[in-house]
Amino acid sequence: MRIRRHLRSVERRSLGFAPIRVGNPCLPFLYPAGLFKWQSTGVGGGNDYQLQPGQAQAGPNSQQWGPEQDESKANERREKGSWRPTLFKMFENAATTFASLTVLGFAGYGYHRYYKYLTLEKIEHAFKPGDPVLELAALSKQFPSNLAVQGEHPDHWFLRDEQQKINDIVSGNDRGHYYLLIGEKGTGKSSMLLNAMRQNDGEGVSMFEAHADLEIFRIRLGKALDFEYHEDYIGSLFSIRGPRDTTALLDIERAFNKLEKVALRRRKKVGRPLVLIINSVHFLRDDEDGQDVLELIQQRAEQWAASRLVTIVLNSDDYWVYERLKQNASRMEVLPVYDFPRDHALAALRAYRRKYFGDEPPEEILQRVYDRIGGRLTFLSRAAKSPDMLAMCDFICRTEKTWFLNQCWILGEEMDDDVMDQQKYASAAMVLAKALVDKEKEMEGTYDPEKGRILPEIPLHEARQIMTRADFIQKYDHINIFTIDSRAMVRADSVAMQNAFREICQQDGFDEHLEATLERISAIESLGRTRELVAKDLVGNGIYSVTTRNAKGNVERSAVFEVIPRPEDTEEKG
Repeated sequence: MRIRRHLRSVERRSLGFAPIRVGNPCLPFLYPAGLFKWQSTGVGGGNDYQLQPGQAQAGPNSQQWGPEQDESKANERREKGSWRPTLFKMFENAATTFASLTVLGFAGYGYHRYYKYLTLEKIEHAFKPGDPVLELAALSKQFPSNLAVQGEHPDHWFLRDEQQKINDIVSGNDRGHYYLLIGEKGTGKSSMLLNAMRQNDGEGVSMFEAHADLEIFRIRLGKALDFEYHEDYIGSLFSIRGPRDTTALLDIERAFNKLEKVALRRRKKVGRPLVLIINSVHFLRDDEDGQDVLELIQQRAEQWAASRLVTIVLNSDDYWVYERLKQNASRMEVLPVYDFPRDHALAALRAYRRKYFGDEPPEEILQRVYDRIGGRLTFLSRAAKSPDMLAMCDFICRTEKTWFLNQCWILGEEMDDDVMDQQKYASAAMVLAKALVDKEKEMEGTYDPEKGRILPEIPLHEARQIMTRADFIQKYDHINIFTIDSRAMVRADSVAMQNAFREICQQDGFDEHLEATLERISAIESLGRTRELVAKDLVGNGIYSVTTRNAKGNVERSAVFEVIPRPEDTEEKG
C-alpha cells in the first residue's frame, strides 16, 4: 500500500527554486528550477523515477503546481501579512509625534514659568535705587550760567514745613494710608516729592506722570514698573486672541496685579511698603474714562493701605480729584500745599540772592516783590533768578492779567448772539472776580505780619450761587484762574491773579460794561424762549377768526384779527 503524501511547495524566489512533488514517500527536496528531471527506470514494478539533470518531471501519481496557482498563493500570503508593517509605521509615527509634543510641551511650560519669573524680577528691579525720574529732573533744571557751582544744586534753596512729612511717606516709614497732595500749580508739590526721593536715591519708589489718554497712561505706568503687558510674550503667537486684544483699563489692572506680587515678596525681605507716585492726576479728564481709572486706583490704594503693601501718593492741582476720591475714601489723607508765608518767602529770596548773586537786597525791595507775586514758589524762583526782580514781578503780573482777559473778557451790549455760550462762561468769571474784589474791600485786614497776604475767599456753594452756574467753577480751577482748596473755599489762583482782578474791576466803566453784557445775555435768552406768530394775507380787508373750544366742543372764546389802516396811509389816500 502506498501512502500518498502531499508535500507543501516552498517557494524560494530569491534563489530560483521551483517546488516539485514526488510520489514516493520521501522528504521534500528543493532543487534549482530547470537543473534536474525525473525519469522512470522500469525496474521494480513500480513507478520509480530518477532525477536527471536539465529536466524536472513529476511522476504520474504526483500533482504538479502551475505558475498561476503559485502566484495566487503568494498574493494571499502577502495580503495576510501586509497590515503588520503598516501597523508598525503607524506606531512609529505616533511615538515620534508624542515625543515631539512632549518635548515641546515641556519647553513651552519652562518658557512660561521663566517669563513669569522674569516679569516679577523686572518689576522688582524698577524699585531699585536710581530712579530715572531723578535723572530727568536733574537734567531739566535750568539755571543761569553764572550760577553753576560744583556739586551743588540751587533748586531746593528753602525747605518747606511739609518736607519732613513727605520724606517719611516716600521712605516707607509712614504707612497705612494713601495720600493726596493738593494745591495750586507752582507751590512746590512735585519738588518736595523729588527731594524726598533723593534722600534714599529712589529705593522702593517709582514715579510717573498721568495723562488724559488711557493708552498713554498705561504705557507710562508700564515704563515706571518695567512691565511690558505681555507684549513680548512668544506664547501669544499660539493664542487665538492677541495680548493687546483688550482695553487700557484691563492692562492697568494687570500691572497692579503684578505689582502686588512683587510687594508681597518685598515685604518678606525688607518689611517696608513700596511707594507709587502718580503725578499730575488732574490731567485725567473728568469724564467716564477718567473716573473709571481713578476709581480703579483708589480701590487698589485702599486695599494696599490696609495691608501695608504699597503706598500710593497722588499729586493734583484741581479740586475735582479730591471731590471724586472723597466719596469712597476711608484711608485717604489729604496734604494741602499752600504758598510760602511772608517770613519764609523773604528769607528764601535773601538766601538765594546772597548765595548765587553775592548781593544783599534791601528789605524794601524784598517786601515789594512779595506784595506783587506773593509766596508762590515758582514766581519766587523766577524773580530770584532775574537780575531785576521788580521787573520780573511786573512781567508775571502782566502775564496773569493777560491770561485772564484772553479767557474771560466780556463783549458788552453789542455782542452777537452766536457767542452767547462763551459769554455766559466769561461773564460768570467776571461776576465772581468782582465778588472777590468786593469781599477784599469788606475785609478788616488783608495783610498779616507773619502769614503775609490774606486773599479773600468765598465758600464753594456761595460762589456757585453768585455765578448762577454750578459747572463753570471746575473749569476755572483747571485753567488756573480760580482755585478751590481742600476746605472747599474759592479764591484767586495766586496773589498776582488777585491783583489782576483788582485792576480790571477798578477800570472806569467796568460795572456798566458788565451790566450791559448780562442784560444782552438775558435778552438773547428771552428771544430764544419767545415764539413769534406771523399772520399773512391780512390785506384787502382780510380777517382771521380764532375760536377756543372746550372738551365738549362748545365755543369758550372767540377773537377776530383784521388790518386797521395806519393814519398816514389814510391821509395819503385823502
